Amino acid sequence: MNLRQLEAFRAVILGQTVTRAAEMLCISQPAATRLIASLEEDIGFSLFDRIKGRLQPTPEAMTLYQEVQRSLLGVERIARTAQDIRSLKRGSLHIACAPAMGLSFMPRAIAAFMAEHDQVQVSLVVHSSREIVDLVVGQRCDLGIIVLPNTYPSPRAEKLLATRMLCALPANHRLQDNSTIRPEDLQGEAFISYPQSIGSRQHIDAIFAAHGVERELRLETQLSLPMCAFVEQGLGVALVDAISAVEYRGSGIVFRAFEPAIEMDFSMLLPVQGPASKLQISFLEHMQHFIAQEVPADYRF
Repeated sequence: MNLRQLEAFRAVILGQTVTRAAEMLCISQPAATRLIASLEEDIGFSLFDRIKGRLQPTPEAMTLYQEVQRSLLGVERIARTAQDIRSLKRGSLHIACAPAMGLSFMPRAIAAFMAEHDQVQVSLVVHSSREIVDLVVGQRCDLGIIVLPNTYPSPRAEKLLATRMLCALPANHRLQDNSTIRPEDLQGEAFISYPQSIGSRQHIDAIFAAHGVERELRLETQLSLPMCAFVEQGLGVALVDAISAVEYRGSGIVFRAFEPAIEMDFSMLLPVQGPASKLQISFLEHMQHFIAQEVPADYRF
C-alpha cells in the first residue's frame, strides 16, 4: 500500500467515477484503474461495486475512507508546513539582545519582520553582551545581538552597525549649536555616567583624564535611555549609544557628535554548531536593512 493508491481511492470516492478521479489526480484513466486494483489486491477485499455506470463504495470502503481521509489530511498539513518553512512563513527564533538595542529598537525591528512572516514565533530576552555570547555558544538561543568595542572576541559574528557614542545635551544648552563636542567643552559640567562595572565607563573616564578635564559626576545609570531622560530633565550631559539616541522620543534633548570618537559595534552572533537556518539568515538580512533605514548616516562610522 502506498500514498498514491490512497490518493486514487479518495479521488474515486469524491468523484464517483474513475474518469473524474483521473482528472483530479492529473493522470490517465487506466493509471487510476490500476491504482485502485493494486490497492484492492494489497488489502484483500473489494472497494467498489459498479451500479448504473457509477462506482458505489462498499461499506468496507467507507470505513477505510474515514481513516484514509485523516491520514491524507495529515500528509497535506506536512506538505503545507514544509512549504511554509521553505518560504520562511513558519518557524521560530529565540533571540538574545543587549539592552542598548533590546529595549525599544529590537521590538520595532521584530514587529516589521513578523508583519512579513506572520506564522513565525519569536522569543526575545535581554542580557548583557557577555551573557549573550555564553547563551549562543551553549545553544540556548538561536541568535544573539551584542554591543561592545570591536576588539571583543565572539563566535561567528556578523556586524550589523559600526557607530559612535553621541553627546546628549539638554535643549537650549550652551553647546547645542556645536556640531561636535570635545572633552574640553565639558569642563565642570554635571555629567551622567555609567557605573564603574561597565567597560564604557573606564574608556570615557580615560579620555577626559587624558585631556585634563574635570566633570561633576552627579548621576550614574547602566542604560543610555534613562541617561537621556535625566539629560532632558536638565540634570547633566551624557555620552550615549547611537541606538538609544534614535529611540529616545523626548523633545527636550539634542544629540551631537563627540570627539575623540568612541566606537561601538552592534553585531549578530549566529549559531556556533552547524550552518544558520534560512529563517535565521532572513532575520539577519532584515536587521541589516532595518538598521540602514532607521539609523542616520552621521551616527555611523
